[in-house]
Amino acid sequence: MTPAEAAALLEAAIPKPGGTWADLGAGEGVFTRALVHHLGEGARIYAVDRDARALDELARWSAGAGADVVTVKADFTQPFELPGLRDERLDGILLANALHFVRDPERVLERLGDRLRPGGRLVLVEYDRRRGNPWVPHPIPIARLPALLAAAGFSEPRITATRPSRYGGNVYVAAADRRGHPRAVS
Repeated sequence: MTPAEAAALLEAAIPKPGGTWADLGAGEGVFTRALVHHLGEGARIYAVDRDARALDELARWSAGAGADVVTVKADFTQPFELPGLRDERLDGILLANALHFVRDPERVLERLGDRLRPGGRLVLVEYDRRRGNPWVPHPIPIARLPALLAAAGFSEPRITATRPSRYGGNVYVAAADRRGHPRAVS
């Protein structure tokens, strides 16, 4: 997927320009670049991934593009720090093609939701399929999404886009907002 295709896919899920977001499982940054496009100047995006090489490539792109992208080498399924964001909360979190690698998404979503300000946006890009495979080991079908997000403290999800996947089935984009008051960041 190109950054332009990713930007088109995310368009209806990003509520407004600006703010501080995290792209978790960012890889080489296709969706990070889409966030830069939608959030515009003044936005800060933390790109979190375990792959240092991919993050180095993204950092080079970001420096050349004048984008405020902070790369963080970390596993988003474990506690991690975001430099310069001690007691503040994020305005949004993007998990694009990342949550299907997590065996226990509810626990991870609950912990990640604590990093969002009340009303902060969670955007998921996932595959709508029931069975896993080596590339999508733990898919999250759309039918499962409302219960999963409610248990983690999010509003009813809204499906903002779908498109056929090159690998079979459909890819969907879902947006949900953090309810209530967050606990301490972990």
